Amino acid sequence: MKTKKLTALMLTAAMVAGSLAGCGGNSNTTNATTANSATTAASTATTAADSATTAASAEMPKITFQAIDHQGGFFSTGTAQGKDEVLQKVKDYTGVDVEYIPVANDSLEEIVGVTLLDTKNLPMIMTWGGNLNATIISAAKAGAFWNLEDYIFDEEKYPNLSKANKDVLKQITVDGHIIGLYRARPIGRNGLGYRYDWADKLGLSAPETVEDVYNMAKAFSEQDPDGNGVRDTYGLCLCKYTGPIDIIQTWFGAGNGWAERDGKLVPSHMTDEYMEAVNYVKKMYDEGLVYSDWAIRDTNTWSDGVKNGECGMFLDVLDNSRRIWDYFVNTPIASVNGDETASMALAGAIAKEKGGQPVTMATSGMNGFFMITKGAKTEADLEACLTYLDKMCDDEMMTLADHGLEGIGYEMQDGYLVDINTDWTPAQKPHTGLNQTVCYIPNLSASNPTVKKSDRAILEEQVKADNVQYAVFNPAAGYLAGSETYALNGAILDTALKDARTQYICGEIDEAGFRAAMDTWLAQGGQQIIDEVNALYQADK
Repeated sequence: MKTKKLTALMLTAAMVAGSLAGCGGNSNTTNATTANSATTAASTATTAADSATTAASAEMPKITFQAIDHQGGFFSTGTAQGKDEVLQKVKDYTGVDVEYIPVANDSLEEIVGVTLLDTKNLPMIMTWGGNLNATIISAAKAGAFWNLEDYIFDEEKYPNLSKANKDVLKQITVDGHIIGLYRARPIGRNGLGYRYDWADKLGLSAPETVEDVYNMAKAFSEQDPDGNGVRDTYGLCLCKYTGPIDIIQTWFGAGNGWAERDGKLVPSHMTDEYMEAVNYVKKMYDEGLVYSDWAIRDTNTWSDGVKNGECGMFLDVLDNSRRIWDYFVNTPIASVNGDETASMALAGAIAKEKGGQPVTMATSGMNGFFMITKGAKTEADLEACLTYLDKMCDDEMMTLADHGLEGIGYEMQDGYLVDINTDWTPAQKPHTGLNQTVCYIPNLSASNPTVKKSDRAILEEQVKADNVQYAVFNPAAGYLAGSETYALNGAILDTALKDARTQYICGEIDEAGFRAAMDTWLAQGGQQIIDEVNALYQADK
């Protein structure tokens, strides 16, 4: 900006000098004097412009932001082409002068813990990479963070942040106070992918109920969908990662890890619907509709079962089913119907019974969160922090954070945004890391300009969006971190229970043995967890 002003002023001075010379000024002394006067005027004007810029900068609110630095680049001391322009664009757009404090992701938990001890030198905004834990809860109770519930829902000041999902915000609430703003991730990400060409060949419609899913799994296993005359196919592709079983439990109404019953929170495994769901999976196992050795199959090769034509259904995040579809198209893999390639269909929420409410298991909806600390000493400081976080969720800033500068990070082709210089290292990209300061509320990506996507990716996004209204959250997510017993033994207890579930499905223990494992869970700390979680839950009402 200064350069442009100086150039304009010098051009004006030159024009003035030229004009005077053209009016019959024959004296070299006169010309020199005139030029010197013009130069002095330009210098004076530039000085005034610089002073105005300095004054404006002095009035601009300043904040400090401790953010995750994954790969250098934006936060580093390097000089990537366009880095200064990125910084200036952010400052000009948000109206906030930010000092970024980079933190390596691997060291984040340790550094945050140490930083919180020095209460007089807290960054105004701090990043936390996971869920609530004892460190954050303790700091919140000690008053380290601003309580945000009285500020963020002001639609006029914060048109983006005010649209935050309240179910997600519950997970970062301590003693009834919202202590952070989440880094949004897809809520409706979980769903079922299945071989569309197999289903089409066998005359199967898109599944809407748990019975439909079972019938499809059975048909894929027993009706020779690949047409080779051999029973060598399976319905549902499973591996030792048991997330798909958790999703199925949600379909049956067992909740997402926990459920509310009669005004109290109970673990899903203590509901009748949980056993219905587990017996449903066990029936698939007993009938050979899943791999007999699924419990020891490696997660890294999980999707291979569908890619290689052995299995027809994949239950996980929808983007993994879409990637299988991409594989069919890009390899290519022939369709069983003589079409160009094999294909997948994507199904979202599933109902327990015909006419029932379809549901899907919500993700947490976040990948960590930003806390505004009492390092922001005044409400004006707080508002500067919130203004930055809100404006970074505008389309223009999300495009900058995700794709960089036009001509360096992307270019427009036929109305679509196309990334360029994709072979550059992160340190070469001037915007690398800026996305680590974006909440992505309420949208996960900029709506304008549009990034060109395949029809498969567009369908995936549509199903995810449709899923949100049916997504079941874990009602205990915001309270488990406040349970001392869960902090000490929760992970061990949960693992033991999941192992018992697998053993029961595979016939290694009977139902009595499985229920005994549930009783052990209660006796070894589960009951204390229930009591502690519900004490926190009732206190919030």
